[in-house]
Amino acid sequence: MAEQDNTQGATDAKGDPRLDSLRVRIDEVDRELLALLSRRARLAQEVGELKKTTDAPVYRPEREALIMRKLREANPGPLPGAAIEAVWREIVSACRELERRMRVAYLGPAGTFSEQALLKHFGSGVDPIACPTIDEVFRATEAGTVDFGVVPVENSTEGAVNRTLDLFLETSLAISGEVLVPVRQNLMSLGGTLEGVTRIVSHAQSLAQCIGWLDRNCPGIERVPVASNAEAARLASLDAATAAIAGENAAARYGLELVARSIQDDPNNRTRFAVVGRYECAATGADQTSLILSVPDRAGAVHALIEPLARHGVSMKRFESRPARRGEWEYYFYIDILGHQSDTNVATALEELRRNSAFCKVVGSYPRAVV
Repeated sequence: MAEQDNTQGATDAKGDPRLDSLRVRIDEVDRELLALLSRRARLAQEVGELKKTTDAPVYRPEREALIMRKLREANPGPLPGAAIEAVWREIVSACRELERRMRVAYLGPAGTFSEQALLKHFGSGVDPIACPTIDEVFRATEAGTVDFGVVPVENSTEGAVNRTLDLFLETSLAISGEVLVPVRQNLMSLGGTLEGVTRIVSHAQSLAQCIGWLDRNCPGIERVPVASNAEAARLASLDAATAAIAGENAAARYGLELVARSIQDDPNNRTRFAVVGRYECAATGADQTSLILSVPDRAGAVHALIEPLARHGVSMKRFESRPARRGEWEYYFYIDILGHQSDTNVATALEELRRNSAFCKVVGSYPRAVV
């Protein structure tokens, strides 16, 4: 034993003693962090006990958004804001779980960008419930079998997810949050090559996001749309003649090898997701509001509809139209504006919008996602 100790001492002597000193200090900080985390968790437990007496919700999106914003503003570095938020998201998620582990539905199967959005927003302290369709995410949330749902709304390259927009029109649920996820599309197969591959499968939007790359590199291979990227990866895992386009997490989950990374035509490609549920957020000071409107059939109706926004200093972030599907060439307009519906200028503009529109629905006011 003495000989082993002497050998270890000789090895340490060759190293830089400053490293040993820094490691000791890091260990001390770790112990301090652990004590503080335990203290925070105990406080969260006390909050949970008080909530039980008032029937307050376990999850308050605006509260968590404010926590993240304050941390970003106070962050002295050197860790970037995104890293700080990722760490605290898991801390908050674990503390929230001490009150109750929530169930959150998403467009499955496991391995989709929707699942990635769920974890980015809620952390890992929830039960992710995979649904086969966007419709089923809405149904499960409306029925109360899950607490919240996560659905794709739009992609920066391919635009709106029309089925989600249609369901916003029909649902009684409100948007309580948004999540922005960078989309890195990867081509994958069982063997890690395209040798013997006769078809490439993926969600229709993902195929469209990669059309330029596919035209250049896979001109003769059939492209087949499927329900989701994760379903594409699952199919590729069962057939050597099938390659899939999906995220890296899907490749790991289904045992596939990457043929090519980041094949999306837009390097800044990202998808916006909405968190839907029955919770209505209070204002945070950095919010946006989603509306659905239609106008009477008369000249200048659209201008009259949106003019109050400019007059009351309300910025419009997004404007999308969808046919009313009644065979009369009528349209619904999906609009995102900056601000909360309770803000004075927004509330005044909304009052005028309701008077000028044939139909007006506020889908939700919620904290804006940080890019």
